[in-house]
Amino acid sequence: MGLTKINELKNKVGERVVVNGWVHETRDQSKIKFILLRDVSGIAQAIVTDDNKAVFDNIARVPRESVISVGGVVKAAKITNKDVTERDFEVSIDKFTVLSQADTQLPIQVSEKNDTTDLSKRLDYRWLDLRKPRNALIFKIQTAMEMAMREYWVNNGFIEIHSPKLMGFASESGAELFSVSYFDKEAFLAQSPQFYKQMAMASGFERVFEIGPVFRANQSHTTRHDTEFTSIDVEMSFIDSHEDIMKFEERWLVYVIEKLKDRYGKEIKETFGVDLSVPKLPFPRLSLEEVHNMIKETGRDVSYEEDLTPEEERIISKIVKEKYNHEFVFVKEFPWKIKPFYHMRDEKNPKVTKGFDLLWNGLEVTTGAQREHRYDVLLNQAKEKGLNLGSVNFFLNFFKYGCPPHGGFGFGLTRALICMLNLSNVREVTFVFRDIDRLIP
Repeated sequence: MGLTKINELKNKVGERVVVNGWVHETRDQSKIKFILLRDVSGIAQAIVTDDNKAVFDNIARVPRESVISVGGVVKAAKITNKDVTERDFEVSIDKFTVLSQADTQLPIQVSEKNDTTDLSKRLDYRWLDLRKPRNALIFKIQTAMEMAMREYWVNNGFIEIHSPKLMGFASESGAELFSVSYFDKEAFLAQSPQFYKQMAMASGFERVFEIGPVFRANQSHTTRHDTEFTSIDVEMSFIDSHEDIMKFEERWLVYVIEKLKDRYGKEIKETFGVDLSVPKLPFPRLSLEEVHNMIKETGRDVSYEEDLTPEEERIISKIVKEKYNHEFVFVKEFPWKIKPFYHMRDEKNPKVTKGFDLLWNGLEVTTGAQREHRYDVLLNQAKEKGLNLGSVNFFLNFFKYGCPPHGGFGFGLTRALICMLNLSNVREVTFVFRDIDRLIP
């Protein structure tokens, strides 16, 4: 007999099934015992009465989080417990087997309705923490999110690349780099696939994407920073300006969110209390100067820094929500002197770049720009930044033999998930988190 997933029980009423899963909870009511059995598809109730002594006397002794296999007939039931997702069906157990018995002393609770355990301890036992249906849902959403992204890219003529994560050179700034011993020389972990995305433009691929790990030696213990994360990157050729990149990204995000709303909108509402809304096109666009002026008009202090502070990101997003009823806002016209040398300058105002950030519910999720594709201009900009040309010469060579106008963006997967689900910490949506101190598990 094949295995039945819990979400398939509704189609098996009156049939005998075998279900494997974890013991979520047990309850004993004298002549009847209840087991809440959990697999990745949901939670269902299984029952046994005292007329089946072999099962009745032993099943309640099985510790929570043990892995068991139960056999029995599926029946209609009236279950009111909110933990149970397949509320109208239960398994009347006639046989069970313990596949793996858990220790009776769990270091963290899996069945608790609200997380009361310290986050740091939960991360120490992440494999247990991930057993919670709420956490499993996060990664189902992530899977569907990436699938929708890929669908849109493939339908629009993109090619997938996998750029190297070991690099023989530092970035243009040399900041936030991890160095590693590489045989008889020093190598660096990639902070971004940026140079290789642009190599793909010089290679004639025209449109590329990548989903992969990047590494930043962040010295921060914030809710938005990590030392290894998944970056989603896009690069496109034959654009007229960075406006083409913004138009592409907003249409791409609308497609992705529509797909997620159709598939998981109800569960997101029930689990996270978020009514997932599909954003309207176009997204609002503001210059950095306009952002500072709008914040000033509210009577709040303005930093007038050349980049937005996290607090200013939150404030302008709140203003945009009130003024435009929009969760997203593009911020553009950042000073060229704070941006990488490969960003293209604005022809009308060379002090700013043809770049942008995208904020979602108060958090930066994207940095993008049109890149400088003209070799002589790029060389001069590298010199102006005071770079060691030897360290970026391989990159400059991409542009010697013809390269189309191009641009793209990098999009933070975990940041997007916390924005979407109204969570506050990237640790919650990272499978296994890495920061300054955490290398285990």
